[in-house]
Amino acid sequence: MSVVGIDVGFQSCYVAVARAGGIETVANEYSDRSTPACVSFGPRNRSVGAAAKGQVVTNCKNTVQGFKRFHGRAFLDPYVQSAKSSLVYDLAQMPSGMTGIKVMYMEEEKVFSIEQVTAMLLTKLKETAETAMKKPVADCVISVPSFYTDAERRSVIDAAQIAGLNCLRLMNDTTAVTLAYGIYKQDLPAPEEKPRNVVFVDLGHSGYQVSVCAFNKGKLKMLASAFDAELGGKDFDEVLVNHFCEEFRKKYKLDVKTKPRALVRLYQECEKLKKLMSANSSDLPLNIECFMNDIDVTGKLNRGHFEEMCAGLLAKVEAPLHSVMEQAKLKKEDIYAVEIVGGASRIPAVKERVSKFFGKELSTTLNADEAVARGCALQCAILSPAFKVREFSITDVVHYPISLKWNSAAEEGDCEVFPRNHAAPFSKVLTFYRREPFSLEAYYNNPKELPYPDPTIGQFMVQKVVPQANGESSKVKVKVRVNVHGVFSVSSASLVELLKPNEGEEPMETDPAGKEEEVCVHCFRTAGCFLCVRIHDKGMGPVHIYLKRSICFFKFLSQTSEDGKQEKNHAPSAKKPKVKTKTVELPIENSLRWQLTNDLVNLFMENEGKMIMQDKLEKERNDAKNNVEEYVYEMRDKLHGVLEKFVSESDRDTFALRLEDTENWLYDDGEDQQKQVYIDKLAELKKLGQPIQERYIEAEERPKAFDELGRHIQQYMKIVEAYKTKEEQYEHLDELEMLKVDKQVNDAMIWMNSKMNAQSKQNLTQEPAVKVQEIQAKTKELYSACNPIVSKPKPKVEIPKDEKEEQNGPINGQEDTDAQPGSPEKGAAGSTVAPESAEGNKLPEMDID
Repeated sequence: MSVVGIDVGFQSCYVAVARAGGIETVANEYSDRSTPACVSFGPRNRSVGAAAKGQVVTNCKNTVQGFKRFHGRAFLDPYVQSAKSSLVYDLAQMPSGMTGIKVMYMEEEKVFSIEQVTAMLLTKLKETAETAMKKPVADCVISVPSFYTDAERRSVIDAAQIAGLNCLRLMNDTTAVTLAYGIYKQDLPAPEEKPRNVVFVDLGHSGYQVSVCAFNKGKLKMLASAFDAELGGKDFDEVLVNHFCEEFRKKYKLDVKTKPRALVRLYQECEKLKKLMSANSSDLPLNIECFMNDIDVTGKLNRGHFEEMCAGLLAKVEAPLHSVMEQAKLKKEDIYAVEIVGGASRIPAVKERVSKFFGKELSTTLNADEAVARGCALQCAILSPAFKVREFSITDVVHYPISLKWNSAAEEGDCEVFPRNHAAPFSKVLTFYRREPFSLEAYYNNPKELPYPDPTIGQFMVQKVVPQANGESSKVKVKVRVNVHGVFSVSSASLVELLKPNEGEEPMETDPAGKEEEVCVHCFRTAGCFLCVRIHDKGMGPVHIYLKRSICFFKFLSQTSEDGKQEKNHAPSAKKPKVKTKTVELPIENSLRWQLTNDLVNLFMENEGKMIMQDKLEKERNDAKNNVEEYVYEMRDKLHGVLEKFVSESDRDTFALRLEDTENWLYDDGEDQQKQVYIDKLAELKKLGQPIQERYIEAEERPKAFDELGRHIQQYMKIVEAYKTKEEQYEHLDELEMLKVDKQVNDAMIWMNSKMNAQSKQNLTQEPAVKVQEIQAKTKELYSACNPIVSKPKPKVEIPKDEKEEQNGPINGQEDTDAQPGSPEKGAAGSTVAPESAEGNKLPEMDID
């Protein structure tokens, strides 16, 4: 199981993986741990990441970036409409009404959904993780801004599915940061002690998020969160761009915003200038060559002036800080530390205001850019059975209050199911009494807090609801849930059927103290409910709605008596008989806002697979083309270098002319050819160049091969000579076999001398008289024929029996009676002593695997 955390940012993305050594942020093919969130479309393929970033200027109309904030938004969304004017690429409306991106791809006009474009980026990040881990990647945890709504989160989940990823959890940015911060802390208070409260401030390129978290040993609990979705690093860039646009208009009479390429270049330079001003307070220059109409532009700015221009943005910093403290009901002295992360958090004025608000120095123990990805990887490791991670409980919060509205033929109702900052993931069971199918509508009940125009989450139709056998309303239990992704759903519904008790069987009574028997004071139940509203449903009598212990129950009251007074037959002291029931699961029909259908997701997955294959084919085509170009440049240089001695002048001129023709062809007709054409062209060139290269290689390797053969000949000649002089070392060898060795050596020497003489007479521009392969084969032949003979070991000499007794002592179990008790062979008591090493110590014991 893969353990991967992915931080999909507005501007940059990071991928972290869990390995045996811990969490590691991996680098892409450019050895950069940051991958631009950028996709570029071309006539033959698409580029993603750093390769696409390089085409922002040259292919600006078809290079897409900053698309993260369009997730789950309709084309007519006010944010989308306001953002259109500042984009270089075009937006279009999808058939479903969602936002799409219009580009030229494969020389055709295409409209891709935001989910498809994000899936392309995720595919690239998936490849980066697979390259680092050297195995396929499927399971992952992906980060999203904490202020994402239900529709936006569902959109990201669909994008992950299109990319072939199994998203185990959508993790809020701030929650991922808190996990990366807290899991390594060894000094956290015990669970029963007062928790340690830490504020996390995340100012990224497109959003500003603040959260406060309570830490205890082995767990973290998010207390509250606040945000400003309209404040980020890009807004500071926008201030600089507007400033220099105005300056260049006055100084050079240039209208920058009419030229997309010039505007893109200005954004890039302003971002660089912003980063430089974070580290320097002096005047800094901005220079762009051939900016517009072949005019070079220049300007300068310092940090003080920049902060004056950004006064309106800096004033927004404190509002989320106030909000999160009010929600958590904490004072500034209750805060243990303030951790700041995010790329734009490096702006000195931002850090100054956050520090001043809390009255303490900011903590920067985390990597400002990679903390989110590392936290996601830690969460994935916790969810993975392949890794053993320290137990750590994570409790997130619901960021917007969620209410449920219901209606039936007789009545309507409304109730807040999950208040703001309610614990998540969490499930609740709602109990209804109904005679027929009914619908539930989920929505955010405070639209002013949403950075999203539509508060509707979705509608859920509970079907196949029928009355009881006696005609009364049936009890329907509906389970609602905010899951690990932060997505709301009606997860299940069940009908409770009453069964008749068996004859002679006494009905059992329930414990009046049971949780489901606790009721509202208005309907003669135990006090403590959060809400009680009396409504009247035709045919069912008065109904009280109340919340108790985060569970909403809908109970009936008895009909009023004839004198108009309500009967109190549901008093807490009364005992109700327990009736046997049967639960029947009910189907639920979901109608979610802007949710992609399964058929559409499958279609997008199929299209993504086709585009991946097209990218692969195009890469192979480009590689084949690059191989031809590389061979042309290599051989052209070597023909007048190391290969000059190995080719005749006429052949060199012919080959050089062919190389020049190929180079011209590459930049003319050969600019856009099929892969096989380049393969064939390279084969034609190698037909001329390969013999030259082989002669060069032969000339380089031949002396080494001859030296190796000569060394073997000399070695065997010495052995033969030693045998002839009757040296003791070789006297055991057979005479006939040694004659064979002598003949093999002489033949090899004659062969080597003849070949060396022939080669010395051969011109370097001609084919060699002997090849290295032949010399190596001759060496192997000589070794195989001679080595088994000359390396034959001496036969063992048998020791006579009487000499063996003298050396080894008595045999057949008889002891040497002459041995003294204190001799080395015997211990003091006559027992045998263990063998000792040369140093007189016992040999050490050895561990054997």
